[in-house]
Amino acid sequence: MNYHMHELAHSLMTPLRWGAKGLKFQLDLPFNCFGKSPVGRNLSAGLEVFENLTRRYGKPEFGLHETKIHGMPVPVTEEIVLNKTFCNLLHFSRDEAVTGQRYDPKVLMVAPMSGHYATLLRGTVEAMLPEHEVYITDWADARDIPVISGRFDLDDFIDYIIDFIQFLGPNTHVIAVCQPAVPVLAATALMASRDMPIQPASLTLMGGPIDTRRNPTVVNELAESRPIEWFEHTVTSQVPFPNAGAMRRVYPGFMQLTGFMTMNLERHMTAHRKLFEHLVEGDADSVKQHQDFYEEYMSVMDLPAEFYLQTVKTAFQDHSLPDGWMTHRGELVDCGAIRKTAIMTVEGEKDDICGLGQTEAALDLCVNVPIDEKYHYVQPGVGHYGVFNGRRWKTEIQPRIREFIRTIQFKRRTGDTGMTYGLPYRSLQEKREPEVDWEAVEG
Repeated sequence: MNYHMHELAHSLMTPLRWGAKGLKFQLDLPFNCFGKSPVGRNLSAGLEVFENLTRRYGKPEFGLHETKIHGMPVPVTEEIVLNKTFCNLLHFSRDEAVTGQRYDPKVLMVAPMSGHYATLLRGTVEAMLPEHEVYITDWADARDIPVISGRFDLDDFIDYIIDFIQFLGPNTHVIAVCQPAVPVLAATALMASRDMPIQPASLTLMGGPIDTRRNPTVVNELAESRPIEWFEHTVTSQVPFPNAGAMRRVYPGFMQLTGFMTMNLERHMTAHRKLFEHLVEGDADSVKQHQDFYEEYMSVMDLPAEFYLQTVKTAFQDHSLPDGWMTHRGELVDCGAIRKTAIMTVEGEKDDICGLGQTEAALDLCVNVPIDEKYHYVQPGVGHYGVFNGRRWKTEIQPRIREFIRTIQFKRRTGDTGMTYGLPYRSLQEKREPEVDWEAVEG
């Protein structure tokens, strides 16, 4: 019912939106003197804000056609290297005719499947491109996938991650942003338990809900305050006709967007008030900055209901991964099996979606990862979005991840690990810090 009401409201607003666009076009004509008056500028600005708030936002483009390597512009081509029903694996191919043969680390970025498109990580990809061979998971909008194509749940998500890593081959470094932290860590644990020849060389988890009991946020408290049946009956809906995915049960993207905007309603209202003021003043740079952000923020996709519900129950209600009893198709997920994958966790000091310590919990679970291959970093002064986008991501967080990946890449290629894999965490500690006979020393 929520979905049908949303579509009806959007349809009813369409004539008003087109009328607003037509009137704004007339006000902005070069020879319209009224449009240049204070009243005309205010009216034009109000019409544009109205149009921005009521239109439907489609899937944005990555738009990354060029990067710079050592100051030299290099063309970038976006290509699908592996196609699956619910996800495409994209590769940002840098022109070897310009760069020559490079041996940069392969990086698989796992984008969040939580309402926004993978293009939310445009800035993340852009910062990594000059020195890495970048791949990203481009999740499909469930409203566009016919019911006949089957279900997609958390277990399928984990299977996809394993398939992508196996496809990319050895020495693949994985970066999981936000929601995928749990399934990506689980996928790594399963590959380790099965002793698969290809396992991630490193795993970077950024702002992910590994253990939401640590410094719980409003999002975490909401997820625990209701039974899973409430979420199933209240926030999931069937996709209406004439969409390709009609009759598929989904968690609509507009529900997710409404929740996020409600959490920071005053901030969004202030942003749109400032947009109105900048439009009246003719401040084109500020207007573009606002529109670029909201073009991405307002573009949302639907999630398969079974994936959404299983994720809520597994990660936010049962805490099955940190408690050690999460299963994947009946197979226990044992993070203690991970020995060959270095792990880095990144958190934002002011993150109001994934609280401090929730991502760091992964390091406590991976007890058999060598102590010198476990890293944790907290970025001061940033919230959830700032962990993977913006100035501090580019100048402070990304250089640390780059150094982490390069260090592990060097160790894997040279075999200079500095320790023996396969020993328990306590044994590694004992090996690195042998017992000292202080009486003999003092004697």
